[in-house]
Amino acid sequence: MLKELFLSVIISIDIFLAAAACCNSGIRIPLLSAAVIDLISAAVLGISMTFSDIICRALPMELCRTAGEAVLIIIGAATIAKSLFRSLVRRIADRGELLLKLKGSSLMVKLCIDDTAADKDCSKVLSAGEAAALALASSLDSAATGLSCGYGCISPLSASAMTFVCGAAALLLGSAVGRKISSLRHDLSWLGGVLLIVFAFFQA
Repeated sequence: MLKELFLSVIISIDIFLAAAACCNSGIRIPLLSAAVIDLISAAVLGISMTFSDIICRALPMELCRTAGEAVLIIIGAATIAKSLFRSLVRRIADRGELLLKLKGSSLMVKLCIDDTAADKDCSKVLSAGEAAALALASSLDSAATGLSCGYGCISPLSASAMTFVCGAAALLLGSAVGRKISSLRHDLSWLGGVLLIVFAFFQA
């Protein structure tokens, strides 16, 4: 149960930061949109872990373990690198200038740089569809992480349930302290990368 909790906390860090960014930009996340974000995040993790579990039953356990640990470390390192890049971008451009420069880019590219790009119509209210796009963009790492955890004694159902609970808490907390977190002008998603690397060794 400890592994499921640790994993759900790691997954919820991106949800917390996204909620904080929206709050800082004055974007409101209605209850339905919050539920969409939370459900998609939990579902993506659960589905990817289920697939991973099926794959690992057909392959040697040692191979799955080695590959899973390697992928988790790679995802963690990539997350840290992305965080450093986002921090650099935020230092040289404010939100308005950044979105203007990314005007011709796809929504997914914009979301990789700035979570507030989810408010596509600039209504300052995150609709269910916009929330789904934000959740899917934030869940790419979750999917890869879930696919890397099939070799461990982790229940996909328990992990999904805990992710739903932790995600809800992350949304509430992010909305409450958003201005303080975002005013730091640093992207803190590197913390999730560090914890993923720690989790990889914890799984060993």
